Amino acid sequence: MEVIVAKSAGFCFGVKRAVEMAYSQAGNENVYPFGPLIHNEEVIKDLENKGIKVIEDVSGTDGLKKGTMIVRAHGIKQEEYSFIEQAGHKVMDATCPFVLKIHKIVKEAADRNEYVVIIGDENHPEVQGIKSCARDNSVVLDNENDVKKFIESGVFGEKKLCIVSQTTFNLNKFKYLVEIFQKNSYININVLNTICNATEERQAEAAALAATVDAMIVIGGRSSSNTQKLYEICKSVCDN
Repeated sequence: MEVIVAKSAGFCFGVKRAVEMAYSQAGNENVYPFGPLIHNEEVIKDLENKGIKVIEDVSGTDGLKKGTMIVRAHGIKQEEYSFIEQAGHKVMDATCPFVLKIHKIVKEAADRNEYVVIIGDENHPEVQGIKSCARDNSVVLDNENDVKKFIESGVFGEKKLCIVSQTTFNLNKFKYLVEIFQKNSYININVLNTICNATEERQAEAAALAATVDAMIVIGGRSSSNTQKLYEICKSVCDN
């Protein structure tokens, strides 16, 4: 049996950075990652064995000794940042720089009174963090029907649309959904492909590899958006 491992397998830059920041705190007292640092159960278990225990939500910070709160790679909501700081904790921000770039884009768009469209999974923490930067003028969409309903609703009025993507979204699907907006040429839109380079590279490599093998295995956390998108892409070209 021949086993081929994808060249891009492993942690991307943002995840590797977050993990290294967390491990640098191993042995220190009162260190709390806010939410799962990354979607990798084995890493989370290892960090907990080193005394770095995850806090799942802001309510879980009540009664904690003052310490260092590590913001996960996916980022958090703006109000959660404020809560942590007001509680007196030091913030170690391990948010992926690519995600922080989207935060900046969305904040600036909101300041210009543009309506922000986020292409992604509304239940994912990264998307929730991005949406919090856009205040009330924003919507999260992830399929053709939702895009068409949003356009038909006209809820954005005469506002310019700023379209961004979750960093781990399927690139081809993002392009397809953007085309639906572009076909409605009366809409004033600014499209920014904010899918990170590592995601694009892995998705392309996974599709090419899956198309040439008898069976394809995707290893990753079941709650990981990256893993799910890679699985969907591989499944589309390799039944097994």
